[in-house]
Amino acid sequence: MTNKLREFLSEYDAQKHATDVGTQMHEMLRRIRTLDDCDKVDSELKSHLKSVPGLDVFFTESARTEVPIAGIVNGAFVSRRIDRLIVDDEHKIVRILDYKTDVDKTVYRDKYNYQLSEYVKLIRQIYPDYRIESSILWLHDWVLEKL
Repeated sequence: MTNKLREFLSEYDAQKHATDVGTQMHEMLRRIRTLDDCDKVDSELKSHLKSVPGLDVFFTESARTEVPIAGIVNGAFVSRRIDRLIVDDEHKIVRILDYKTDVDKTVYRDKYNYQLSEYVKLIRQIYPDYRIESSILWLHDWVLEKL
């Protein structure tokens, strides 16, 4: 019984730590509009952001962060918040970026793919004539994965 309690508490502590780190990272990234704004954050974060190929497109003046969105998907009402959204009217493209802090990218892969597919479906209702791209920025190893 004691070992089960220790395992439970250890798992709880690990999940809480991951949640706390994720919340802190989301807050820092929310404050950064462009990569030039990186001067306002610590040098390690700045270095990561500037080193990820393809990430610069998400950090422009037109970037919107923590974008609330709601609508009907597969017959059910859903309400979500998109970490970073770029609407490029000139090229008719909407880009969605979601941050994930997981160390093991496979554990919640299906859940994340479904989450981003919901985002795409909701955005498509607003921008039916635009191409919609979605990506995950894995904050553990700073990999940008286009879905």
